[in-house]
Amino acid sequence: MTKYIVTTTIYTPSEAIHKFITFSDWNIIIVGDKKTPHDKYLQLEQQNKNVQYLTPEYQENNYKELSDAIGWNKIQRRNIGFIEALKKGAEIIASVDDDNIPLDNWGETIYIGKPTNVYYYESNEIAFDPIGVTNHNDLWHRGFPIQDLHQRCNKYKITRKTIIPDIQADFWNGDPDIDAMCRLEHKPMCFFDDKYFPLATNVFSPFNSQNTFFSRAALKRYLVIPGIGRMDDIWASYYMESLGFKVVYNKATVFQDRNIQNLTKNLTMEFIGYEKTQEMLMDIKDDSNNFLKYLPTESKKVIDIYNNIVNDIII
Repeated sequence: MTKYIVTTTIYTPSEAIHKFITFSDWNIIIVGDKKTPHDKYLQLEQQNKNVQYLTPEYQENNYKELSDAIGWNKIQRRNIGFIEALKKGAEIIASVDDDNIPLDNWGETIYIGKPTNVYYYESNEIAFDPIGVTNHNDLWHRGFPIQDLHQRCNKYKITRKTIIPDIQADFWNGDPDIDAMCRLEHKPMCFFDDKYFPLATNVFSPFNSQNTFFSRAALKRYLVIPGIGRMDDIWASYYMESLGFKVVYNKATVFQDRNIQNLTKNLTMEFIGYEKTQEMLMDIKDDSNNFLKYLPTESKKVIDIYNNIVNDIII
């Protein structure tokens, strides 16, 4: 099976990048940006046969229209890495962040395409919070509709069920991917108990792009969407679920040593989610095509270009 890791970075090669490279059965594509120290990544590429570094020049020469539509100094440039992985025949693609240090168990258990017995959370609500059923149930996942926080931990029935996932969202010890308000309040350091995983649900649930595995078919419909702040990966996750792709949440396989961020700025960039996520979920539950009306023109343009490129790639 051909497996690829895709990431983007503006920093010097991190501990996480160096460790991902050691997984020799995985190829890694690192998408550069204007601020990336290119020489250091070109050196990594020369020293490791499983590393490909996409310089800005490479991206401009091969994906000019998409590059221009995304813009520079944006994490959404990893979409170019997704396309590159698909072109190279990737069957499983892991989207990772450069501050998520893989644990020794990273990539060992891949459920995608396999019958998987999960803790199954059945709910009549519009959304389910995967963090809310763990040992850190005082926290909530980035992008969960805040209007439903008051009832998120008591509106489901737990059963066991076998599903065949298309997407696998692994958790993260350390500083987890939670809502900005939640982080400002709690400033947590988490270690998630393995006993709660794997888990899945019958309703919408958020997943991110920082430690997530995709089937080839799923990645051909997924991208990180510019123009919607820190909902770029979260709204994309909800859209994928509206299309019928199945998601499994797995135990923590990375330690997130979070890059320094302005949490107040993060809060403002998540406001579009506070305002619109619940309404959007109600809308796309009935018709996935309704998703586009929540996006600005720049987002739709990137999606169109991405889809046109992907549609030309042999399945």
